[in-house]
Amino acid sequence: MPQLAVDGAGMTYDDEGPHDGDGGVPLVFIHGWTADRHRWDHQMAHFADKRRVVRLDLRGHGESGGSARTIDELAGDVIALLDHLEIDRFIPVGHSMGGMIAQTLALAHPERIERLVLVNSISRMTYSRGRGLLMAASTLVPFKLFVAANIQRAFAPGHPREEVREYIRASSATPRDVVMTYYAAMRSFDVLDRVGEIRMPTLLVHGYYDIQLPVSQMLRMAKDYPDAVVRIVDAGHELPVEKPAELTSALDRFVTGQVGGVQLVG
Repeated sequence: MPQLAVDGAGMTYDDEGPHDGDGGVPLVFIHGWTADRHRWDHQMAHFADKRRVVRLDLRGHGESGGSARTIDELAGDVIALLDHLEIDRFIPVGHSMGGMIAQTLALAHPERIERLVLVNSISRMTYSRGRGLLMAASTLVPFKLFVAANIQRAFAPGHPREEVREYIRASSATPRDVVMTYYAAMRSFDVLDRVGEIRMPTLLVHGYYDIQLPVSQMLRMAKDYPDAVVRIVDAGHELPVEKPAELTSALDRFVTGQVGGVQLVG
């Protein structure tokens, strides 16, 4: 896999699909906390036949080294990669923490972003009592148990257990210092009062059963977006892998201008 050196560490990425621009503005997929670029396998396979698609392992995740301290730094990594690839305008597609990075990009570089897609993401971190207790317990329980509890909660009830276990194993490979540093970065992330500045068309896709970042929190920010489409899907927090076909379809229709209004998907 190709890598770009960022602060002395290699950042792994994929750059696929036609580079001639005929398929439209490139899509840039940004994964979430303790995940990696393979969360987007379904979407990459679908779009690579017709447009340029880029995805990356954020610092300290997947096959990328190093770490960062803030969401702003991670957004800077995305811009560094796109500059390296000579991509000017793009459509960021961010899941969870990746959605925070995407919003940061939209606010800092609006001239470069054609459309914005946020999947199971919010503009201000507000944890439920249960999530707060889980995070407080992070220093009292073995790290792998802490990660397992977070990932287990991320999936909607009834999701295949073996698949959940596979994602627990993958997430447990993320170094503890990276996990906790990025948790602090998410806790300090707050652009809720600025979402009205994000004036490009925006797709907000959220799982109805998301207890990590509840749908009510997404709707709180959605009302302030000047040009937003909301899709609610029968899934939990891990929408890209729980309902990949539904997400891909919603994304496909949005980037081609076929979607409008609030929609519910069963």
